[in-house]
Amino acid sequence: MEYLPFTFDVASEKPLYQQLYAYLAAQIAAGKLPAGERLPPKRSLAANLGTSLNTVETALGMLAAEGYVQPRARSGVYVADIAPLVPAARPLAEKPVPPPASGAEYNFLTSGVDTALFPFKTWGRITREVLADAPALLNHGSAEGDDALREAIAVYLHDFRAVNCAPHQIIVGAGMEYLLSLLAGLLPHTIALEDPGYLKARQIFENAGLAVRRVAVDEEGLSVAKLAQSGAEAVYVTPSHQFPTGVMMPFGRRSALLQWAAQHENRIIVEDDYDSEFRFDGRPIPSLQGLDSRGQVVYVGTFSRSIAPGIRIGYLVLPPRLLKAYHTRFAAYSCTVSRIEQQTLARFLTDGHFTRCVNRARGHYRARRDTLLAALHSELGPVPVHGAHTGLHLVASPPMALTEEQLTARAQAAGVALRGISHYGTVPRWLPGPSVVLGYGTLDEAGILAGVRRLAAAWRHG
Repeated sequence: MEYLPFTFDVASEKPLYQQLYAYLAAQIAAGKLPAGERLPPKRSLAANLGTSLNTVETALGMLAAEGYVQPRARSGVYVADIAPLVPAARPLAEKPVPPPASGAEYNFLTSGVDTALFPFKTWGRITREVLADAPALLNHGSAEGDDALREAIAVYLHDFRAVNCAPHQIIVGAGMEYLLSLLAGLLPHTIALEDPGYLKARQIFENAGLAVRRVAVDEEGLSVAKLAQSGAEAVYVTPSHQFPTGVMMPFGRRSALLQWAAQHENRIIVEDDYDSEFRFDGRPIPSLQGLDSRGQVVYVGTFSRSIAPGIRIGYLVLPPRLLKAYHTRFAAYSCTVSRIEQQTLARFLTDGHFTRCVNRARGHYRARRDTLLAALHSELGPVPVHGAHTGLHLVASPPMALTEEQLTARAQAAGVALRGISHYGTVPRWLPGPSVVLGYGTLDEAGILAGVRRLAAAWRHG
């Protein structure tokens, strides 16, 4: 076999190596890749699929570990005989793989990162060392997270985000959905969310039974004046890089927000600092939590953007009052993150690997941001852009005589996945015209250039 008829679903949140693994496992299980078949060489396979060698090696390593393939020294990788595992009379049915929702050839959605930047060798080595050094990690640990990880997170947050907290204030959990669901049980009944804003947070809080109030975002972030009119006693904000507009909340607005909270001791601000590691222009903006002297800010963070979405490790930093309520309400809960992964991440942080990983990724993403900006201006002329200073997406307002619906429909027809700003809520009046959100986490520079050219042609000629 010299060619593999497989294409990645770039719109999927599943990492590329998992997509390749799932495809090959299904093909082997169904007998479509017979025992003894030699797979294409790793480098040829990576080139044909348009992915990195690390992606291919990781997928093949998983298949070998589960007995689907057999690597042979100086010969290649061969399909194993799995007949004893799969009854001949009832072969496993191949699970149909749905096509990408948009049929997109170029993915400008905001949910992905480049998994090729993940430090596979370093992470794997640390994991092996953790398993060898501490077999006791197979037993239960602290419900709030292992002490070593919480201490490492506290040091990192203090040094890089000016967050003031002790390790015992940190709650570790498997992903933001889980942590926000816990947090919802500690908040006042009515919570305000940015509009437009993060739709998943809105769904989580509504599912938890909270009354959600949508508060407009202006050029400086969430409007505190309109927040005061909403009747909410809690608010969820993304001040460092508002999602999706990209607006950065300046110090004056942050002070006004803290003053709003200080008017009533039960008011809570939830600060989601989701992609603050990737700031490209100007000095880093300290966290809102670091300005809080009254213990009314909950800081929310995750390693899904800075390391990889598959590293399902997030955390809450709870002020003392909510920490007491957390222990009262959730005392019987266990930590949802494997202790082995916790200890691996703790060493990854304390040994300096995380800082190096983020610095490397920041350089790659800065180059992609610059490529996207240059391509937009080259192909479309002067394009008003918002939120390009931080994170892995920006908002562009193409100077075309088209509605947002026409922009997104023509993009989809041309094989480009993106969303209009209205997908996330009310369109801000201060935007200069119909606008789209462009994520650049998954596309390389060549893909960005080609994708923008495709967009420009579609928008000009339909």
